[in-house]
Amino acid sequence: MTTPGFADAPGGADNPLLEHLGIRLVDVGAGRAMFEIELDARHLNRQGSLQGGVAATLLDAACGYAGLADRDTGALGQAVTVMLSIGYLAKVGSGRLRATGKVTKMGRSTYFASGELVSETGDLIATAQGAFKRSPVIEEG
Repeated sequence: MTTPGFADAPGGADNPLLEHLGIRLVDVGAGRAMFEIELDARHLNRQGSLQGGVAATLLDAACGYAGLADRDTGALGQAVTVMLSIGYLAKVGSGRLRATGKVTKMGRSTYFASGELVSETGDLIATAQGAFKRSPVIEEG
């Protein structure tokens, strides 16, 4: 389940794009993250299949958030995507999709992650590999 204290994380007020698309955070912790989406017409292209940009957004979020949780405190940090490579493997036009991301290598300021986008029937829809740069935490006040 979602780690306590992340109510304003991916699907909340601090990420309006994910909220607008109906992408919700299912789980986040040190080295991992999971998002889900229930497909509807706004997520589809002219052929009735998942729009590639929606798939990329799901995978970017899953891979990116996988490296945000502090291993000691669990607090979410900030990062930017440096590189993201997507492989589109299958079409899907309905149902629930789950994007999972996991950190494959953690450096001092940069981390690498891989992700999978899977349909509710278990079909692998897309994969991703990315590099992300953590941003310094800015104290308010």
